[in-house]
Amino acid sequence: MNLLDPLDAAMMTAEWVSNPMHVGAVLILSPPGDAGPDYVDELHRTTLAGNGSIDPRLRKYPHRGVDTGGMWVWRHMDPVDVSRHCQRRTVSGQGLWRLIGELDALGLDPARPMWMSYLIDGLDRGRFAFYIKVHHTVVDGVAGFRMITDALSDNPDRRSMPPFYADSRGEPTGSTATGGLISRLLSPIRSLTGAAASGAGLVGRVATGEIATVLDALVGHTTALPLGAPYTRFNGRLGPERAVAAGSWANDRIHAVRQAAGVTVNDVLTAMAAGVVRRWLRDRGELPKRSLVAACPITVREREQEMPDDRHANRFGLWMCPLGTDLDDPLARLNAIHRSMSEGKRWVAKRGAAASLLTNAGSIATTAIGPLLPFAPKIRTGYNLPISHVRGPAAEMYWNGARIEEMYPVSTVYDGHGLNITTCSYADRVGFGFAAGRDVVPDIETLVPLTEQSLAELEDALGAA
Repeated sequence: MNLLDPLDAAMMTAEWVSNPMHVGAVLILSPPGDAGPDYVDELHRTTLAGNGSIDPRLRKYPHRGVDTGGMWVWRHMDPVDVSRHCQRRTVSGQGLWRLIGELDALGLDPARPMWMSYLIDGLDRGRFAFYIKVHHTVVDGVAGFRMITDALSDNPDRRSMPPFYADSRGEPTGSTATGGLISRLLSPIRSLTGAAASGAGLVGRVATGEIATVLDALVGHTTALPLGAPYTRFNGRLGPERAVAAGSWANDRIHAVRQAAGVTVNDVLTAMAAGVVRRWLRDRGELPKRSLVAACPITVREREQEMPDDRHANRFGLWMCPLGTDLDDPLARLNAIHRSMSEGKRWVAKRGAAASLLTNAGSIATTAIGPLLPFAPKIRTGYNLPISHVRGPAAEMYWNGARIEEMYPVSTVYDGHGLNITTCSYADRVGFGFAAGRDVVPDIETLVPLTEQSLAELEDALGAA
């Protein structure tokens, strides 16, 4: 039997009583100049025509029953009815992101391969979009994002390109060559599967790391104490509805802030996100006196060092970063984030990714399990939200002549962290994707102008405008 690994099996079981666990992406495209009136219709027909070359990862589906002794196993479907997985929708006006939220709220059917693709037309200026989602047990967030971007081309004249699900790139079955960054919390947690056997010194590194973390939190304020995050509306149970919003900003503006402040691009992006949640909570009279804490992944290996099939290698460390939301000065927040993430990189480099994950396991478990307990105190939690950064293509990309104008990850939210912020660089811009429970952030579209305000505050503070 082709068993699911323990974490994948746990996610499938948990999904029955909790939240959908898929990851997604939105691509917004403009048709080529010579496109006819039936261009999108033809693209949809092309998408439906590739049943014979489906990526093996997108043929498999989970099964558990008497015949498997109650264990989760992978089965493969052949043929796959592509028409059940590739659908079309039409929106009008500004309805794209509301539709994305509605589609994101729908769980994937475990009785067939767990992925869906939606071609969405009706956008302004003749544009259209793809929303693609894949279950986290099939590919993790960055692997799924790479699966999509690998189907694109930097050649605007290329035609007859296969859809993203086609097995035309020769990746081995089960490969998830994920690149260097993560788009959601479960990707680094996945590394825990193999962490227990990572070396004789692991327990010592965890023990000394935990002590060092506590001392640093008490003295240096560059990380958060275990259960040191204040409870917020982001940390409760989620309803069934989802909300998604997104916007993008010029790389030049972000790099100007980075250079003026002497920090990293990711520090600037995290500080922008911190400014957003601070302003949003403050406007509702819900800003805690203590700083919010973000779970931030830290890369420990670069893409070129990875083998194609090292799905469970310890590529990611995890760091609990105080966001400085208790500070009025945006520059002070940026500097606090920079100090914390710099310390996190040193910590993970010294003790290893597995140690960082195990050290933070208590915070992760408390944040995820606390909302499920009926009498859990709503005072402290392990962290408030995940913030992560994905590196997308550096050049403009095309699919069958259509230019990819915007590209956004759609992150997963769960009980315990009802807001997820993921950024993605693409060409000369950086996109911010916001995903939340609709009852948690009912006006999620307001986070986009708040992101502009947050960046403008940093520019003003540094004279980088």
